Amino acid sequence: MSNLEERSERLLALILLNQLKDSSQREKAIQLNLAGFSNIEIANLLETTAAVVSQMLYEARKGKTSKKASKKTSGE
Repeated sequence: MSNLEERSERLLALILLNQLKDSSQREKAIQLNLAGFSNIEIANLLETTAAVVSQMLYEARKGKTSKKASKKTSGE
């Protein structure tokens, strides 16, 4: 990765984290993931481990699917 790309990526992370200042760590991880950051990069930015980030993202996806499934069954 070139120096310019790395710098752009850091600026993007800074902007996202600043916008999410009062958000939970989970919400920050989700938004950074949506912006294309890897679990390791997110972990470094949030000062945690990649395993914790993976778990947060897994639970967020799992919760999303559960909500969709419950909407389908309740709408019938």
